[in-house]
Amino acid sequence: MTATDPALTALSQGWCALSLLHGRIEAHIERALQARHDLSVREYSLLDVLSRQHDGDGGHLQMKQVADAVVLSQSATTRLVTRLEDRGLLERYLCPTDRRGIYTNVTPAGLELLTRARPTNDTALREALDEAAANPELAPLVRAVETLKTSVPA
Repeated sequence: MTATDPALTALSQGWCALSLLHGRIEAHIERALQARHDLSVREYSLLDVLSRQHDGDGGHLQMKQVADAVVLSQSATTRLVTRLEDRGLLERYLCPTDRRGIYTNVTPAGLELLTRARPTNDTALREALDEAAANPELAPLVRAVETLKTSVPA
């Protein structure tokens, strides 16, 4: 295949459309979460991922797992955790079985904020998808997103 190959051009256009859809959705949700809850999309995502942890085998996530779930580097995730910890929304503590491990949990204040922010996130997502569905280039991607039946990765 060459750089001018129609298959590559179509693939590139598809990727651009997907990137555009993601950017529009993220920006719409970001504005709603910031305006109503003083939360960024990344902060909301981190609280959401960490709120799904549980005690027991495999219940707590390592920082790499958290970073993968919120699509950030480990160092960026650590900075994000620190910011939310400074706001009293997260807390860190040593793993009781491995003193080298550090767990991060959502505090009651963090859970309360997440509970209030979840409907805002969901409404903003629906609005962004509805708006994107009106664009013929994005409509097939919106349909694909709407038909996905996946579990949230932990």
